Amino acid sequence: MNRRTFTLAALVAPFAPAAARAQSFEVTRTQSEWRAMLSDIQYRVMREEGTERAGSSPLDKVYDAGTYLCRGCDLALYPSDTKFDSGTGWPSFYASLPNAIETKPDRGLFGTRTECHCRRCGSHLGHIFDDGPAPTGKRHCLNGVSLVFRAA
Repeated sequence: MNRRTFTLAALVAPFAPAAARAQSFEVTRTQSEWRAMLSDIQYRVMREEGTERAGSSPLDKVYDAGTYLCRGCDLALYPSDTKFDSGTGWPSFYASLPNAIETKPDRGLFGTRTECHCRRCGSHLGHIFDDGPAPTGKRHCLNGVSLVFRAA
């Protein structure tokens, strides 16, 4: 590998599609199966690690008792009692349910963030920041298109 190839690979790798960085998950589907079950925006966010437009999710303002599930595999991810109004335009939580999500570094042009995804199917949910409320101090800033709300 020469210096030019190494430099190009280092610049492109963090931006490679999610499929190129795929790992093994309990629930797997082909690209065609994901496309058939998801809308265009859901696919872009959940399978290509995109972001929905701020303020576009009706789930941002839902505060009823219940549970937020992964749209990709119905795994329970977040209890409604950890949801709060972050003022960002995205559904925000200070904690997930145990063994519901996994995280990884998301390296971009403006630094490294913590990306969170469903531990069972790998669907991209959003990012976790250190500016949330007590007791965790975390803000799980999620894409509403990745979630389904089930009332208690």
